[in-house]
Amino acid sequence: MTPDRFDPPPANRPPADQRRHDEAIFPGVPEQDFRVRRLTLIALLIAAVVLPCVYVAIMALSDWRTREADATELTLRTVRVAQEHALKVFDMNETLDARVVDLTDGLDDDGIRARESAIHDKLRAMGGGYPQVAAVSIFGRDGGLLATSRAYPAPDVTIGERADFVGIRDGNNLDHVSKVMTGRVAGEQAFNTGVARRDAGGGFAGVVSVALRPGYFDAFYRELLGGSDSATITMSLVRSDGAILARYPRTPRDTATITANTPLTDALAQGRSSGVEHSRSSIDGDDMIVAFRHVGAYPVYVLCGFRTSAIWAGWYRHLSVLILSIFTPSIALWCVIWLSLRRLGAEEEAWERWQAEASMRRSIESAYRQSRKMEALGTLVGSVAHDFNNLLMILSANVQIARRRGTPGLDRELSAMERALKSGQSLTRQLLGVARKQPLRNEALSLQRWLPACRDLLRASLGAKVSLVVDIGAEVWPIHVDVAELELALINLAVNARDAMPNGGRFTVRAANIHFRRDKGFPLTGNFVQLSLEDTGVGMAPEVLARAFEPLYTTKSKGMGTGLGLPQVFAFCERSGGLAAIDSALGAGTSVRLYLPRALDEPAAADTPAETNAGTNSVPHGLRILLVEDNDEVAAGTEALLQMMGHHVTCVINADAALRLFDEAHARHASSGEPLPFDLVLSDIHMPGALNGIDLAEAVQAFDTPLPVILVTGYAEELDRARHVDARVLSKPFDIGLLEQLLQTIQRESTAAAGRDGNAEHEGRNPVG
Repeated sequence: MTPDRFDPPPANRPPADQRRHDEAIFPGVPEQDFRVRRLTLIALLIAAVVLPCVYVAIMALSDWRTREADATELTLRTVRVAQEHALKVFDMNETLDARVVDLTDGLDDDGIRARESAIHDKLRAMGGGYPQVAAVSIFGRDGGLLATSRAYPAPDVTIGERADFVGIRDGNNLDHVSKVMTGRVAGEQAFNTGVARRDAGGGFAGVVSVALRPGYFDAFYRELLGGSDSATITMSLVRSDGAILARYPRTPRDTATITANTPLTDALAQGRSSGVEHSRSSIDGDDMIVAFRHVGAYPVYVLCGFRTSAIWAGWYRHLSVLILSIFTPSIALWCVIWLSLRRLGAEEEAWERWQAEASMRRSIESAYRQSRKMEALGTLVGSVAHDFNNLLMILSANVQIARRRGTPGLDRELSAMERALKSGQSLTRQLLGVARKQPLRNEALSLQRWLPACRDLLRASLGAKVSLVVDIGAEVWPIHVDVAELELALINLAVNARDAMPNGGRFTVRAANIHFRRDKGFPLTGNFVQLSLEDTGVGMAPEVLARAFEPLYTTKSKGMGTGLGLPQVFAFCERSGGLAAIDSALGAGTSVRLYLPRALDEPAAADTPAETNAGTNSVPHGLRILLVEDNDEVAAGTEALLQMMGHHVTCVINADAALRLFDEAHARHASSGEPLPFDLVLSDIHMPGALNGIDLAEAVQAFDTPLPVILVTGYAEELDRARHVDARVLSKPFDIGLLEQLLQTIQRESTAAAGRDGNAEHEGRNPVG
């Protein structure tokens, strides 16, 4: 920015005074410093963001490597101890096998059987002193059991077909250690270590076998791990082919072998003496760091595994603390620098504004004040709309009361009030927008009768430059929709069409019947009404069309659109059981098609609520109604209307109080036979207390004599839950005529049920003979 870009100071202020004025407003901020200060602050901000991130990344990587190295070192130390233990056990077994071979030296199978008693005692003495030994056995040339430390005389057992016997006979080193099995001699889970017996000519004469208990190794591994978390570290004794001989900890999902085709099984198959591999657990599929060591010359390995999930958990905890400790002060520093940047920008903007003409400054200040005023006005409108809607609800209830009291001479005034109420509700509905949670109140609607009444509303939304064409055939089916939501959808589409036709155009509304079959590949099946809304506007580009129904996506300038219009249309159609589709091309306009389900029942003769009075719909013998409502004004209005219908009303504030009333009534019924004091429960759903209206409905339906229940709610989520309860549901705000019809239906059902019970009782007392 150079000095010659600024306008000269005003003529009525000397240059010296101008400089003093500059220094008074912006002390120490010469013009050329703005760029330097901004670059300095931006560099500081980048450094304040990048350096902590780099530090956290380096520390996180270092911590991960340290934890992984510590876990690897722990597994190596542990597996080394386990290897030494296993080597001593197997060396002892080898010594024991050699002693048994010496004991039978020069004896054939018959000789061993002849001396079985003495050999049994010696075998028992040899193996009895070792807790790991389950049995010491001698098998003959054909695999038959000749003598054993576990029993005398030896049972008739043969292992001639068993893999370890065949392997020892054939010289296979792997089979000198068998897989874990339930021994027919030992009678428990064991694995065998055996050597071949040789005759005088060096030929195969049989097998000497020592059965080892896996539980002995499990107990040692448990003691070896000590205080370590057994869910973190595992110990295993496996054969070189992957067969598991012992494992700690054991789980119900244990497998007989470790996972095949892993780096670990490849290392074992290659005969490597030791190492560390990353492998996957055969039990739960968790990744593990596994250290392994070969046990001497035996075909056995000791494994120690450390779960990487435990490393990740500890690393995440440490990383959370690190991030919290580093970024908490960093965020404060970022905010300070950001505020400094904003303040610098404000100062520069103020400097430039001051340099402009006085009229421009007044214009900018006026625009700023106007924007603040409009923001405050928008907040006020939203608040007033919410409060005004509540006032409309109170006024509507009192109009209904006045209607039912039959005030003479005021029918025209009350009708005018009802029309004004409807217009006010439509206005507040538009002001509050589509961000509300409101259940759909679907009803049968005739487009032929309803759309002409919406012409004025559509014309107001389209503006004076756009012409409106409505083409609805006489044979169009009625649809099942929420009328208010359909009205809002049409308004949203009309506003979009108006913005797409700034120079004027035509907006056409058409409706036609359509039937979708399953074999046509359309996502809908059945009878629908296609409501087409077409404009002759500028159209949409393909990339815009692909995101047209995406919430909060808009191509309008700031302040012109929220990106909620088309999403509301799409959501309304889906929630109604239909679908919305859109076609558009640049220069060819836009066509939005709403597929709305056909109504199975015929719409009412008039699409406005029928006017009623107290005289025609009064109930001579009303129901005894328990009204459960926590809002005093709503309760008072509802109670008054119900009493005017001829019903007897008892009010309680929540479901807890209602259940206490029922408990007292049941107690009186049990003691004196007094019947329940209510015929019906009319309850709100969302109330204070431990229970809500749905809980109350479930409790009432569980009575020996269930009562009918009507639930009232204004929340879509509660409406969905309430539909799963055996109760009638009304969504707020509801038409009092609909409530009256429900009550009459319930009264008729109650009267019919009472008549059936009376007839049955009469027939029981007077049997036909």
